[in-house]
Amino acid sequence: MYTAQGRYKQQDQLGQYMPLVRRQALSLQVRLPASIELDDLIQAGTVGLLEALGRFDATQGASFATFASQRIRGAMMDELRTRDWLPRSVRRAARSMDDAVRRLEQRLGRAPDEAEIAAALDMPLADYQQLLHDTNSGYLLPYEELAVDTGEPAGGGGSIGLPFEELLSHQQRAGLTAAIEALPDREKLLMALYYQEELNLKEVGAVLGVTESRVSQLHSQAVSRLRAKLHDPA
Repeated sequence: MYTAQGRYKQQDQLGQYMPLVRRQALSLQVRLPASIELDDLIQAGTVGLLEALGRFDATQGASFATFASQRIRGAMMDELRTRDWLPRSVRRAARSMDDAVRRLEQRLGRAPDEAEIAAALDMPLADYQQLLHDTNSGYLLPYEELAVDTGEPAGGGGSIGLPFEELLSHQQRAGLTAAIEALPDREKLLMALYYQEELNLKEVGAVLGVTESRVSQLHSQAVSRLRAKLHDPA
């Protein structure tokens, strides 16, 4: 039986760790589209915290703060994956872009430039750059997601995929690291600034000396290259 004392203890623990939920939500929000509300992230993170409170096993060695952080972040990622970020037409175009990048890399033996990708898609360079901009909001997730992301909108409203802390196998991590190393230098720097240094797109633009819109395009293009490599059956 769940006693009143148990409820009080859980409420105390919730109060103690809610600042952790808020910190993670704030850290994630500044790197996501403006349409994502902070309260939505906090709500999802609170669900993760409650799950952590119910599942934590002190005998496993990890501290509760570490365990809870993983569950909180995983719950926020689940919330983001349940959102239909992009229209289906843009998703189809994004998959075509991935396919074009994959074919060009196989044929050229190097990373294709924007003009080559645009030509392979049979579209003007300006239209290709607009496609990059349109797809970017669907890619602003931790790059670990790239190894398991199918490019399709999530559905069902439940927990999607594996828990965040178990998303990548050793082999997937190695493949992702190799794919990042193969990026053109500027895109590799962008990924390091955005994902490792946790700068937002505006801050990355200041470092690279380009506009925030251009950073958005370059980020989307880098993600397309990574997806093409990670999902290449060869």
